[in-house]
Amino acid sequence: MTQPPHDEPTATSPEELREQVEQTRTELGETVEALAAKTDVKARAQEKAAEVKEQAAAKAAELKEQAALKAGEWKAQAADLAHQVQDQLPDPVRDRAVQAAGQARARAAQAGQLWQDKAPEPVRHKTAQGAQLARNNRKVLLAAAAAALVAWSACRRRRG
Repeated sequence: MTQPPHDEPTATSPEELREQVEQTRTELGETVEALAAKTDVKARAQEKAAEVKEQAAAKAAELKEQAALKAGEWKAQAADLAHQVQDQLPDPVRDRAVQAAGQARARAAQAGQLWQDKAPEPVRHKTAQGAQLARNNRKVLLAAAAAALVAWSACRRRRG
């Protein structure tokens, strides 16, 4: 038989002894569970993976929001610059630009009609699917383009 630890009093009655045994069992069970959790490498790896995935999703959402804000700023700046350029153009040049834009739209319509007439059906179908996918994911495409533009400009600045 083992002797009780010196810091714990010995039981004076069978009931106290049962309580001490039960408390020791509970503590031992908790200790075993804690050790089992530490040795369960698969569960710990899964927990860490879930944590990293959650952090990556949060960072992606943050970057997406930043890219959308930047894209909005750039769009506003581009619109302002376009208005400034239009305001500075002489009337004959502006009229000629409007006429050229109209002609370009007409040519684009003709090209679209030629495409409809000459392209094989499977190609037209796949093209329509791609265009619909781009329209459905416009924000993602704009965010990706903005991120690429930011990365490109950062690289150009570093090479400077």
